Formats: sequence, structure tokens, C-alpha cells
Amino acid sequence: MAGMATHVITGAGSGIGAAVARRLHARGDDLVLHVRDAGRAKELAAEFPGAKTLVGDLAEPDRLSWAFSHQTLPDRVDSLLHIAGVVDLGRVDELTPKSWHHQLDVNLVAPAELTRHFLPQLRAARGHVVFVNSGAGLSAHAQWSAYAASKHGLKALADALREEEHAHGVRVTSVYPGRTAGPMQAKVHQQEGKEYDPSQWIDPESVATTILMCLDLPRDAEVNDLTVRPGR
Repeated sequence: MAGMATHVITGAGSGIGAAVARRLHARGDDLVLHVRDAGRAKELAAEFPGAKTLVGDLAEPDRLSWAFSHQTLPDRVDSLLHIAGVVDLGRVDELTPKSWHHQLDVNLVAPAELTRHFLPQLRAARGHVVFVNSGAGLSAHAQWSAYAASKHGLKALADALREEEHAHGVRVTSVYPGRTAGPMQAKVHQQEGKEYDPSQWIDPESVATTILMCLDLPRDAEVNDLTVRPGR
């Protein structure tokens, strides 16, 4: 993806999303950073000079359309990068409907709603949608039921979208990182009651490298699914 492309990014405040945003910003691409509130928008605008922000709470996907109607959406979108996510571990006999709804809303329903809003611009640009999924989107383990369900659903969304939008030239990629160092991984370790050592897990920069590879691949090829695992 050459020169001055426009990227809409969720989750640019930390971890993989921040690493991707830094790399794209450094090379001069235009960024539209999706944030949950005006305070966060101000913080990220200072961190990424020249970037635009788009405010809307992913935890309330039913209200995203209303929120966007009061803001200016970009005329061109070369890539939509779904990187934000939440996790709340627990056994099936412990998880409440509130926890299920929160993870499904942020990790699955909100990406579907954002994609719906930006599809016209993506089609016009023959753009790219990247879903940063998880190893939990391929297999589920004890205490990961709600999170894994949201990520299995995200894989289904990506697979269906890829078939639907192929004729429009829109590329769709799912990236499945293993455990990656960052605030989410620190929270997971806390919930698991384990000591957290970020050096044992994937550096967010390494996942960012794989995402940029997918974006920059020539038009004669498309990465559909990419699994990234800790190398240690």
C-alpha cells in the first residue's frame, strides 16, 4: 500500500494498535484513530500529530451510528484495522450475561458495525480490512469461553466479508497472534493469578510487522489468515 494511504485504526492507544499506528504515522500515512471518548481523543491527537480522531464507544455498538452522524468520516479509507479488544476470563458457571455482552459487543458486534459504515470508502479505494483476532479465535480453553466465542465469531465475520467483498476488490485478513506483551496480557496474568513477565511473550512490534506486510503486499496476492506465535 504505497504513499499517503488513509488508515482507520481501533485500539491505537496501547499494545499492537499503538505499534501499528506508530509505524504508519512514521512513514507519513494518514491516520484516523477511533477512540472511546473525547479525553482519549485529545491524548492520541497529541501523541500522533496530524492524525484525526473518531469518537465512539465500542462497548455500545448500537450507538456508533448516532455518534458518527455527529462527526466527519474520512472520504477515503485504504485500510480498516480492527485491533481493539477486551478480555474477561471466567468459568462458564461464573460468567454473567454482562460479561458475555461486553466481550461480544467490543470484540465482534462493534467491528461488524464499523465495517458496515466504512465499506463504501473501502470499496472505492479497493481497500483492506484487517481483523486482529487471537489464538482463542481458533481454539477455546477453560475459562476463555466468552472471549473465545467473540473471537470465533470474528473469524466468521472476516470469512463471510471476504467472500462478499471480493468482487469489489476489498481484501480481508485475519491475524491470530499468540500471547503478546501489553496491558491486556498483564490483565490476563492477573486474572490467572500468575506473575507477568513481558519478555516471555511476543513484542507488539513483531505483530505490527506482520500486519504491515499484509497491507503492503502487492495486489496480485492476499493474506487471508496469518497465525503468529511466541518464538521463545
